[in-house]
Amino acid sequence: MICDNSCGEIMGVLDELKRRNALAELGGGEERIAKQHEAGKLTARERINQLLDPGTFEELDRFVTHRSENFGLKEKKFYGDGVVTGAGKVNGRTVYVFAQDFTVFGGSLAAYHAKKICKVMDLAASTGAPVIGLNDSGGARIQEGVESLGGYADIFLRNTIFSGVIPQISLVLGPCAGGAVYSPAITDFVLMVDRTSHMFITGPDVIKAVTKEEVSKDVLGGAETHNAVSGVAHFISANDQECLATCKRLLSYLPQNNLDPVPRVLSGDLASREEPELNAIVPEQPNHPYDMHKIINLIADGGEFFEVQPLFAQNMLIGFIRLDGYSIGVVANQPQVLAGCLDINASVKAARFVRFCDCFNIPLLTLVDVPGFLPGVNQEHGGIIRHGAKLLYAFAEATVPKVTVITRKAYGGAYDVMSSKHIRGDLNFAYPTAEVAVMGPEGAVNIIFRHEIEAAEKQGKAAAVRDKLIKEYREKFANPWEVAELGFIDAVIEPSKTRQRLIEGFSLLKGKRLSNPPKKHGNIPL
Repeated sequence: MICDNSCGEIMGVLDELKRRNALAELGGGEERIAKQHEAGKLTARERINQLLDPGTFEELDRFVTHRSENFGLKEKKFYGDGVVTGAGKVNGRTVYVFAQDFTVFGGSLAAYHAKKICKVMDLAASTGAPVIGLNDSGGARIQEGVESLGGYADIFLRNTIFSGVIPQISLVLGPCAGGAVYSPAITDFVLMVDRTSHMFITGPDVIKAVTKEEVSKDVLGGAETHNAVSGVAHFISANDQECLATCKRLLSYLPQNNLDPVPRVLSGDLASREEPELNAIVPEQPNHPYDMHKIINLIADGGEFFEVQPLFAQNMLIGFIRLDGYSIGVVANQPQVLAGCLDINASVKAARFVRFCDCFNIPLLTLVDVPGFLPGVNQEHGGIIRHGAKLLYAFAEATVPKVTVITRKAYGGAYDVMSSKHIRGDLNFAYPTAEVAVMGPEGAVNIIFRHEIEAAEKQGKAAAVRDKLIKEYREKFANPWEVAELGFIDAVIEPSKTRQRLIEGFSLLKGKRLSNPPKKHGNIPL
């Protein structure tokens, strides 16, 4: 092979490219990478490699650096400026991703760091693909001052504008404090890792200085706190690897954007499958609890229920199943916890999930066993009226196919709220065990027959009279027949055939076209 001077120059340029690539991939250096591993965390690039299909990552802005010369930053420059950005595939479907690199300036966000994130967000929105943020940052880069704060705001704006356009998923894999928490909070789902993830507006030291309260980082804003107490997060994992795997599983249920159909993943499960166990799953005694998970698992393809926020407001279940391969969002009361009552947290939890599903054309299945709203001074003073109205608003606003099954109790305003026919439920079914009424028999009898009971008390016969009246009321109202006669439910179904009826129902609704009146937006009771 003949090679002149130009060939040598090309080789020199290629060597320089290799050198710069090596520097970029090294991040903050071997020592800091070792510390990241000692803390039980993967590096930004390791996380991306585990999330994406092998060999699919296309990196952008690898050689970007900051332009600040303040406080010695002029001599401290790292390729990538503390965040790795680009696109790749998850199970063959395109996603955009950014991963903050804690080995570079503690993953702190600054002007060019933010510009890189905004670029992939813009590309994700314009191409109609999900965007996944792997957050691991000490916060704003103080040396860059207000430019860092401006960078956060640029990201917040995109989170908001692209909400309901493309799925946005946040994995909090390290610290996330101050203003940084608001980007994950706006996104659709937040995933955290136990003991290594933290989210809070103000840290323990500031809280101690201002309020004199002493609290650890884990108790204040750890993964368990935000999954079980605050409801900020949706999933908790034991480590980075499990968290990334959960993200991939979540993506499998979601469409690419708000214009695409839901994905279909066939499992081989027969659409005609019957489950005789469902005929006996609702207890004969109306006050005995049972686990709504069992119904969901028995009707879902392969018995698989991907539950969302399983530790928060456990009187309400939300999550995804597949029916005949298609993704379906599930909202269900859980009789095992607070008898399935609606309270503040359950209402907010379900409302946001309903709105997410409606944004992305995911049909909704609602399983109802609700005795009403949880009574109490704390609930009233905490705004159960306002918060309960969020769930009502979400179901009424939703235009996706909606199928409802009343398994047992549907009392009072909670009957209306849980995707009833009156708020545009498309197909509303009931089990023969369903009880639909203004309130439960005991409470109703005490009000309707107050004078008769008072008279019986004087004769020492109150208990017998009350029991007789309750039995009569239950025979008349604690059943599905009157609501079926009124057309408020479309069919009383045999529980064992639930799966078959649901698949047929959603198939009938596949061509549903419904839109709300033209408007800028509604005013949900926040």
